[in-house]
Amino acid sequence: MPAVTAPAPAITSPASLKGVVDGQIDVAALFVSDKVSRDAAAKALASVVQNDGPAAIAAVGFTQAAVKALADKKSPAAREGAAAAVVALAQAGATKALEPTFIDSGLYAALIEGFADKMPAARNAAVEAVRQFAATTNPWATALLLPALLHEIRTAGKWQVKTGALVVLNQLVASAPVQTARLMPDIVPVLAEAIWDTKADVKKAARDSLTKACALVSNKDIERFIPALIKALINPVEEVPNTIQLLSSTTFVSEVDSPTLSLMVPLLSRGLSEKLTATKRKVAVIVDNMSKLVDSPVTVRPFLPKLLPGLIKVETTIGDPEARGVVGKAIATLRQVGEVPEGDGTDLPPLKVAEASQLTSSLSAVYKKAGASAPAATDVTTIYVSRLAANLVNAKNFDNAEWQALAPYLSFIAPSPDPASIAGEWVVRSASAGGDDDEVPEDEEEGEDLCNCQFSLAYGAKILLNTATLRLKRGHRYGLCGKNGTGKSTLMRAITNGQVEGFPSPDEVRTFYVEHDIDGSEADTSVLQFILSDKRVLADEKEVIETLASVGFSDERQKQAIGSLSGGWKMKLALARAMLFKADILLLDEPTNHLDVVNVAWLENYLISLKQCTSIIVSHDSGFLNNTITDVLHLNRFKVKRYRGNLEAFVKQVPEAKSYYTLEAAEDYKFKLPDPPLLEGVKTKEKSLLKMRKVGFQYPSQPVQQLYDITLQISLSSRVAVLGPNGSGKSTLVKLLTGEMEQNKGGEIWKHPNLVIGYVAQHAFHHIDHHLDKTPLEYMLWRYQTGEDLEEMSKASRQITEAEAQKMKDGALYVHEGQKRIIDEIVARKKLKQSYEYEVSFKALSSSENIWIPRDELIKRGFEKKVLEVDTREAQRLGLLRPLVRREIEKHFADFGLEPEFVSHNTMRGLSGGQKVKIVLGAATWRRPHVICLDEPTNYLDRESLAALIEALKVFEGGVLVITHNRDFSESLCTEVWAMRDGHLEASGHNWVEGQGAGPRIDKKEGEEEDQYDAMGNKIDTKKTKKLTSAELRKLKKERIARKKRGEEVTDDEL
Repeated sequence: MPAVTAPAPAITSPASLKGVVDGQIDVAALFVSDKVSRDAAAKALASVVQNDGPAAIAAVGFTQAAVKALADKKSPAAREGAAAAVVALAQAGATKALEPTFIDSGLYAALIEGFADKMPAARNAAVEAVRQFAATTNPWATALLLPALLHEIRTAGKWQVKTGALVVLNQLVASAPVQTARLMPDIVPVLAEAIWDTKADVKKAARDSLTKACALVSNKDIERFIPALIKALINPVEEVPNTIQLLSSTTFVSEVDSPTLSLMVPLLSRGLSEKLTATKRKVAVIVDNMSKLVDSPVTVRPFLPKLLPGLIKVETTIGDPEARGVVGKAIATLRQVGEVPEGDGTDLPPLKVAEASQLTSSLSAVYKKAGASAPAATDVTTIYVSRLAANLVNAKNFDNAEWQALAPYLSFIAPSPDPASIAGEWVVRSASAGGDDDEVPEDEEEGEDLCNCQFSLAYGAKILLNTATLRLKRGHRYGLCGKNGTGKSTLMRAITNGQVEGFPSPDEVRTFYVEHDIDGSEADTSVLQFILSDKRVLADEKEVIETLASVGFSDERQKQAIGSLSGGWKMKLALARAMLFKADILLLDEPTNHLDVVNVAWLENYLISLKQCTSIIVSHDSGFLNNTITDVLHLNRFKVKRYRGNLEAFVKQVPEAKSYYTLEAAEDYKFKLPDPPLLEGVKTKEKSLLKMRKVGFQYPSQPVQQLYDITLQISLSSRVAVLGPNGSGKSTLVKLLTGEMEQNKGGEIWKHPNLVIGYVAQHAFHHIDHHLDKTPLEYMLWRYQTGEDLEEMSKASRQITEAEAQKMKDGALYVHEGQKRIIDEIVARKKLKQSYEYEVSFKALSSSENIWIPRDELIKRGFEKKVLEVDTREAQRLGLLRPLVRREIEKHFADFGLEPEFVSHNTMRGLSGGQKVKIVLGAATWRRPHVICLDEPTNYLDRESLAALIEALKVFEGGVLVITHNRDFSESLCTEVWAMRDGHLEASGHNWVEGQGAGPRIDKKEGEEEDQYDAMGNKIDTKKTKKLTSAELRKLKKERIARKKRGEEVTDDEL
């Protein structure tokens, strides 16, 4: 922006300037060579101006005389005197009278020119004059003073002008921090250039100013990185990649404003031109995260030309498809926030801002309404005060106290009507003219407020809520709704941990979080002792026993260890503890998980009976929510919005939320399960793969047997629902099937040697609990690093007991051709009629001495688990054949709706419950299982994901076994029911006891050739060659022979 210049004022002759105000002021005395006389004249002028305002300045012609004196090259005293007079006015508190004419009269430009005066006294006086003026002027005049300073810092030919301008800039940072912070987008680029100035003094001053200006950035997320950001501006080559690395691991939750962007954008813009793809990708992630926290397109518009073209260029040139997707996402977010649907943001129309002329018109209207005559539109004070008001309006600052600071200027225009009342009316008129239409109406429903707060929330590297409002009334039951990953459970946890800004403290409002699970570390504690040892419970032993009895805990069950309780009973124990806590706010995260129908109905009635307690409920059980809640809190687009009424009423108002309520798969949201490989000897889908015959089981710590005489089978066509009340043995049965435990009360379990089972436990997270600091990619690389499933290796069915080790030792002696040998390892397997035989190595003998022994003989000798180990390895070799590489793993998880961003770049600790379950599902199905076994899959997946899972299971080519209380889920999928009652199995439905292997043959389908990809993951277009018929091949052969006879060259490829 050019320096402030003004048309040369008509300067009167010195003789005519010897006017006198009140018989005292001689303006010429301000510029005489005697310093004492100058100071006295300046003091007298300040005294008069303080009383009479701008009129006194105009009457004596001070500004014209000062401009002429500053231009007098022959008299250093006159130049110094002019600057000293401005200092005197500022120190006497008369700045307001000088402000209206300071810039337009040319005085400001003349003083800036004086920064390079050859005489040190005059030079210092000029700098001090502008500094003092900046310190005492109205802070909203900062935007009027700054352009000239920045222009000089950037373009001045004399270094003294630059250092002087930097001194004044430092003063503005100190005296008008709020207003200067708003102008940081203009300041930072200029200072970033100045720090490379050739003059050491300018370089040093610019760095000092940059540090001070950056301190105005109030964003809590990047406050600690400000020194690193400044270093990156000073030394970009070395520091930019490091600083981007620091920022990419930062979670942004605070609102991102102009000062923050002004500091970040130079770094991000530079980062886009770095060589490394990883750096460009990180820049895109930062841009995407920060853009989501910008509240207005006005904030981001100035920065679009610096970011959007660079991102678009990177998207078209980057080789890695995953990184390209991340960049595309950042571009989409930036376009949405900046309201730029197309183009690169370099030719945007200027933003609409309030003009001083508009404010002058509204001021005239205010005066007329007060019955006074409107001020002249050409009056210098009117023009100046309108500029200040325009700056306030553009900052959307309608605080009455700020506008009252304009009253002194209004008093210069006209002492009546009362300037304060005029200023008050002016702010009201300006605010209504530029009102915000998007203001959400306040929730003014009757009732006691338990909480009314505004806060932001993030989890890991993900922004969940940005300046969201939460208002809770006593006695209401709120259903917290939103897609997986919007932050429902995180919000509940944050409330419990006191991380929600403005939420009442535990002393004011008792808040209790009902946990999913009881901690495994207390597995041996009795139920009664567990409640009594909780310091938060406000009840004596008698009340505790009665409450436990009221939710179904008999005296005998109260003495049981927690570890022996089923999932349903553990949830009832958590609910009983919550009842005894006597909370003002109950936070229930999936309270119906593990509960059977009877207990869900009991919970509904209990919650409805609470009149003084407020509940916040997260649940995927739509029937339970619909019957229970009074209001819905909808988490969407980083905000919380309240809707009155139950779930049905909410769906009517927000139709797209229907997926919370019905099990209908969305078109754009599907799961895809990998098809299982063929099994040897299994020609039809009805052939049984796993059988149980008369199996019994009892936990060692329990006096009563859990399972009796269980007989069943599973095939590729099985679609089984395992139903039964809490504690009936459903999960125990499945653990026997999958090999988590072994039968100990008789019976036999047979599995096809190559059978692979994909199992997701009731408490799904236990699969990943010890790996939360790994990314899903790292977890998969760990779990399948050997080609085998390390989780499978740790199951009870794979652990060799002391008795089994002894049996193996006894059976290891093998006599071959009269020679005694000791069996060492089983190393390979091959087909032998209807069974297999295994290659066995012997201790102290070379591999050339290995022999093949039939399966049955090895099992008789006690090597069953060693045989099982080889079977598993072979099953995985036959079925896996999948490269354990990033692209393949990301593609696999994408089939479960998990974006590559979460798979490769976020640790699992930073993911939501729903996202973790998708990881568990993905990990369980990586080996392409023949049977998928899901224990309570409805516990952690939202309705949308459940619907997608049902659709995927319907078309799955393998068997499905599901334990669930969710009728929608079981009825829409299962054709067979195993009803568990007191440890006995009653089976019904399709093919449950003895499938004869009937049904259509499984023929290997001739699939299309797989797509090929280069090392970066980009798809390679391969031209498919048509297969020639035998006639066409004969014809080509004849042509080649004829060409050869003619002496033409025939290449080897053609022969």
